[in-house]
Amino acid sequence: MIGTKGTVVAVNGNMVGVRFDGIVSMNEVGYVKVQDKRLKSEVIRIRGDLCYLQVFEMTKGIAVGDTVEFTGDMLSVEVGPGLLGQVFDGLQNPLPKLAEEAGYFLERGIYLDALPLDAEWEFTPVAKVGDVVERGDTLGTVPEGAFTHQIMVPFNMYGRYTVASIKPKGTYHVRDAIAELDDGKGNRIPVAMSFRWPVKRAVDCYAERLKPVDPMVTRVRLIDTFFPVARGGTYCIPGPFGAGKTVLQQITSRHADVDVVIIAACGERAGEVVETLKEFPELLDPKTGRSLMERTIIICNTSSMPVAAREASVYTAVTLAEYYRQMGLHVLLLADSTSRWAQAMREMSGRLEEIPGEEAFPAYLESVIAAFYERAGIVRLNDGRTGSVTIGGTVSPAGGNFEEPVTQATLKVVGAFHGLSRERSDARKYPAIHPLDSWSKYKGIIAAEKVAYAHKFMFRGSEVEQMMKVVGEEGTSLDDFIIYLKGNFLDSVYFQQNSFDAVDAAVSPERQKHVFAILLNILASQFKFKDKEDARSWFNRLRQKFLDYNGSEWKSDRFMSIEKEILDAVAERSAGLDKNAEKILA
Repeated sequence: MIGTKGTVVAVNGNMVGVRFDGIVSMNEVGYVKVQDKRLKSEVIRIRGDLCYLQVFEMTKGIAVGDTVEFTGDMLSVEVGPGLLGQVFDGLQNPLPKLAEEAGYFLERGIYLDALPLDAEWEFTPVAKVGDVVERGDTLGTVPEGAFTHQIMVPFNMYGRYTVASIKPKGTYHVRDAIAELDDGKGNRIPVAMSFRWPVKRAVDCYAERLKPVDPMVTRVRLIDTFFPVARGGTYCIPGPFGAGKTVLQQITSRHADVDVVIIAACGERAGEVVETLKEFPELLDPKTGRSLMERTIIICNTSSMPVAAREASVYTAVTLAEYYRQMGLHVLLLADSTSRWAQAMREMSGRLEEIPGEEAFPAYLESVIAAFYERAGIVRLNDGRTGSVTIGGTVSPAGGNFEEPVTQATLKVVGAFHGLSRERSDARKYPAIHPLDSWSKYKGIIAAEKVAYAHKFMFRGSEVEQMMKVVGEEGTSLDDFIIYLKGNFLDSVYFQQNSFDAVDAAVSPERQKHVFAILLNILASQFKFKDKEDARSWFNRLRQKFLDYNGSEWKSDRFMSIEKEILDAVAERSAGLDKNAEKILA
């Protein structure tokens, strides 16, 4: 339904000034009419009877005097069964259907239904006539892949309602009315399987927010053991271009201990997104043995698409994540990359002639980034179940400079920092997370004091390495050289993983704990060596044994055999344990 109308009075890039006669709200959707097309846009500023809209399409052809139709609705997404396995653009247009409609070169002004309207869903009622319900409560269920998709009372229906009627078990389409709710004032409100929700408003249909405590296992040793991420927490992966941010996200999405994965390709290069779209349908889900896409949603907004849609894609993704969280599921949202989103904000801020902040980013950059990450969390739902949204965002600072505004604004709000290093990436170390710069505030799968003891060897080993660059190896004592070798050993056999090896690419928590205990014993041992060459040779041989150990099937004969060789080699050279470590190892 079309409400207020207006007229274009100014055009500045993808921002359009409109004089209107009536009522217009912030974040309201309007359509700019250009020839035979209607271009979707969003109100971002109102001054009297003049408002400014950011247009989500190319603005070529828009002229002063063109008509603008305001809808009265906020920028929203449609939620319901049929979202999983889909690839959307930032405005929730299904891209495969859009390609069928428009061909290889997507035309502007084409907006399709997000959910397949012709699909039939096997609905099973849960609520009964006479039940009192409120927003977020379950009316019935439909199967969606491996999940039981809950049909809920729409989140925008505030207050309490009585179920006046509900459809029997059977097949229905997403927009068929499956129930009627009585509001107590004599009004009967039909409810379908799908409904709309504004993307810039956090879903709040829960009893309470909980503190993220339990680790979200990623099966990446360096993350799970040293820099853990909590389920319902937040983390960021800043790094220079080509350092492996996208690869790390894809590995995480495949092996993370979550139910649903949502990927927001926000301003990424088209080549990387195409690679993701090609690979994901081919990847097997370790949980189900079926295609990983069956529990994945991809929001695709590449750098070649209109800039304004980048912001929409981020909010679309987090809204869909919150929707599945309301079903008691654990959702992982990966945003790649928030730097391109911030650049889009900077562009719009400049067109609005706002006072710029550092590096011309808007002064409100920190608050916008914080508001996005604050939509992560673990919640207790009204029926006692828990659901979570974990948000991991990559940052692409120019030149790998972590002091730039987007990285710094992100670091203030996230709970874990996985900083990628150009030096480690060039050395072909995977993952290229820098073990000295990165940190986490969350609890991991291994006791913190044990991790801190092991981590100390990386810091001390790095100090010895820097010293050797000045005075040379001959100017270093044997004890310091052994510390340096232990730090290198820890880096080689535990921090690094072979992503091409079927066994070493993803390591279970049980195996991580077992191997780390052996590794900790090696680090705490006081070894007897004749000289530095003897020490180097012994650690090199042990490192090769450990790499073979990492590639062996868990608790297989080969695994147990190599483990015995490692333990025997350590026992032969060890002169006892470091006294400071005895209490930690107990």
